[in-house]
Amino acid sequence: MTGARRGATDTFEETLDLYGAFPRLSDYQVRALEQHGERVHTAPGEVLFREGDDYSCFWVVLEGKVATYSDYGSDEEMQIAVHGAGRFLGELGVLTGQAAFLTAVACEPAELLRVPVDELRKLVTQDPVLGDLVLRAYLARRSILLEVGAGLRIVGSCFSPDTRRLREFAARNRLPHRWIDLEEDQEAEALLNALGVSPQETPVVIWRGSVLRNPSNAELARVIGLPSKVPHWADCDLLVVGTGPAGLAASVYGASEGLRTMTFDAIATGGQAGTSPRIENYLGFPTGISGSELAERATLQAEKFGAHLHLAAEAVGLEYRDGHHVVLFDDGSAVSGHALLIASGARYRKLHVARLDEFEGHSVHYAATHVEAHTCIGDPVVVVGGGNSAGQSSLFLARHASLVHLLIRHEDLGRDMSRYLVNEIERDPQIHVMRCTEVRELVGEHGVLNAVVAQNTRTGERWRLAARALFVFIGARPHTQWLGDQIALDDHAFVLTGPAAANASNGGWDTGREALPLETSRPGVFAAGDVRAGSVKRLASAVGEGSMAVRLVHEHLEKSAHWQIHAAVNA
Repeated sequence: MTGARRGATDTFEETLDLYGAFPRLSDYQVRALEQHGERVHTAPGEVLFREGDDYSCFWVVLEGKVATYSDYGSDEEMQIAVHGAGRFLGELGVLTGQAAFLTAVACEPAELLRVPVDELRKLVTQDPVLGDLVLRAYLARRSILLEVGAGLRIVGSCFSPDTRRLREFAARNRLPHRWIDLEEDQEAEALLNALGVSPQETPVVIWRGSVLRNPSNAELARVIGLPSKVPHWADCDLLVVGTGPAGLAASVYGASEGLRTMTFDAIATGGQAGTSPRIENYLGFPTGISGSELAERATLQAEKFGAHLHLAAEAVGLEYRDGHHVVLFDDGSAVSGHALLIASGARYRKLHVARLDEFEGHSVHYAATHVEAHTCIGDPVVVVGGGNSAGQSSLFLARHASLVHLLIRHEDLGRDMSRYLVNEIERDPQIHVMRCTEVRELVGEHGVLNAVVAQNTRTGERWRLAARALFVFIGARPHTQWLGDQIALDDHAFVLTGPAAANASNGGWDTGREALPLETSRPGVFAAGDVRAGSVKRLASAVGEGSMAVRLVHEHLEKSAHWQIHAAVNA
C-alpha cells in the first residue's frame, strides 16, 4: 500500500476505510463531546498539530475538510486521508500518550470541535460505544501508518547489531518507521551526506529533522513518548516484571482492584504473544486478533485503571530490603514493592547449527512480524518448530514468501499444534511440511542466507532448500538470569512455585503457612506465565495465571505486617 500525494482522488481513502479507520461520529456522539470541548474555526493551510507534537486535543471536524500527512513539507510528503464532517483526527498516540506521527492541515475554512485529551480519555472509558469506535479507528490507522512507512527513519547496515536492536524495538512497539539499509539502498549514502553523518556513526534515527546517533532503546522511547523513565517509587503495592499476557493481566486486575501497580518490560508489551501475526483461538475474538493489537488493548485497559507501565526498562537484579522486594534496572535505578510478580517470560531456543550467529538478525529470526516478512517477499523461507507460534508464523509468511518449508522433528504435526492451525496449514499450497526433519547446515555469504541443508532423521536423506530467511520457534528458554540466586529455579531455570518452591528454599520458608499456588521460594514473590515451571504454554492460561496471581497477592498482603502498617498510614 502506498500513500497519495496532494490532490489525490478519494480512491486511496476508500481503500483505507476497509480497515474501519475512518468512521463518522453520530450526531448524538458529537453533541456529547461538545459538552466537554469548544468550537473553533480554522483558515485554509492552518496546521492543527505536527509530527512529533504531543497530542493535547481530540479534534472533530464539524464543517469543512482537514487533511493528514506524513512527512509534511518534505520531499517525501504523503497524504494519508482527508477528513470531512463527522470524522475525528489523530491516531493511537491520542490514547497512549505517544507523539503524533501525522500532521493535520485544514484544506479549506473549517469548523472543528476541540476536546482536551484528558476529557476524551475519561469519555471513552465511560461510553463503551464511543470508546470502541475510537479505539478501532486508531488501531486501524496505526496499522496503515506501519504499512506505508510513515514516522521514524532508521538508517543502518543490515549487519549491525544496533540496527537490528532499533528495528526490533520499533517493530515490537508498533512504532511507524521505515528502515533504510546502507547495504542495499542507493539513496542511503546521499541521505547521510546531507545530514552530515558518516557510515561509521550509524545506525541513526531521523525524527522531525533531528538525528539521533545510535540511541539506546530508552532514548528512543523518550523521544517518541513511550513511558520509559524508571521512577523511584518505593511503596507500590504490586511490582510486575514482564508485559506478556500474564504481566498485562496482572496489571489490569491489580490496578482495577485498587493495588498501586507498576509494570516494567525491557522491550515492548505483549511478550512472545505480541509477535504472533494472528491468534484465532483466544476466547472472545471469533475472527482472530494479532498479538500486537491484543497487547495494545490490554495496555490501554491497564492504564485506564491506573497501572503505570514502563518500557525499555530491563531488570538486572533482585534484592530484599526492609520488607520490600527491590528490582534493580540496567540504568542503575531501583523500584520496590510489597509484592512482586515475575512474568518475564521465555525466549525461543537457538538451533545447534554452525554459523548461526553469522546469519542472526539479517536472515535468522525468532519472530515473524511485518518487519521480517518484508525482507523475504517473493522468496522461499524455512520455519523450524511444531508449536502454535510456528504454525501461525507459517500461515502469515505464506502470504509473503514464494514457499514456506515447515520443519518439525517428529511425525505428527498435531502433537503440539492446535487442530485449527494444522487444518489451515494442510490446506495451504504455499506451505510444505517436512516431518522428522532437522536443520544441519546454513549456506550463504556475508550474513545473507541462500539455502538451508535439512536432513530426515529417520532415513538420513538430505535436501538443500533454497531459503532467503530462517525462522526459529523451538522450545523455551526462561528469562530468569536477572533473578540470580534469589529465587529457586528448576533444572531448566524455570521458576518453582507452590510446595515445590517452599521445599527448595533450604529452610528459608518459615512463614508458618504453606506456600500459595503461584508463590515462589520467597514469600510475597509470585510467578506466572511461561517463566513458571510447569506452566501451560498457551495465551489463555498465561492470562489466567496473571489474574489469579493478583488474588494471591491480596491474600499475602492481608497477612503482611509491613502491608498493614502501610495501609493504615495511607487510609
